[in-house]
Amino acid sequence: MGNKQEELEMCARLQGYGLIGITETWWDGSYDCSVGMEGYSLFRKDRLGRRGGGVALYVKDQLECVELHLGTDEDMTESLWVKIKGSTGAGDVTVGVCYRPPDQSDSEDAALYKQIGAASRSHTLVLMGDFNHPDICWKDNTAEHRISRKFLE
Repeated sequence: MGNKQEELEMCARLQGYGLIGITETWWDGSYDCSVGMEGYSLFRKDRLGRRGGGVALYVKDQLECVELHLGTDEDMTESLWVKIKGSTGAGDVTVGVCYRPPDQSDSEDAALYKQIGAASRSHTLVLMGDFNHPDICWKDNTAEHRISRKFLE
């Protein structure tokens, strides 16, 4: 994502987005000082142990938020979760950004589904990401492959 940072910042300024979720950031520790954006808090989870992947979430500074830890230290899901405090009279919102690699194992899928289940207990959930299920028909809520049908469940 490195060479797209300026374009992202310009879009954020022009559109005034409150939340910006990104998958497949490909960031590691070498990007620490170059990916922050003025006016936004940055939450990120870089892929460990191999190249690619990773997720990030920019949250506008005016929004009060805290990162949630819905998984265990051992789980290798590429997901992050943030609770945004609702304004007066409005409930909190849980936001999740996930990247599911096409070769993800059944046990990693199970860990991700467990996190989504925990997050969905909140009153309002915004879930975004790349789940790599191209066979899902969202209009009919159907899928050809077993793994994709499990995701829909």
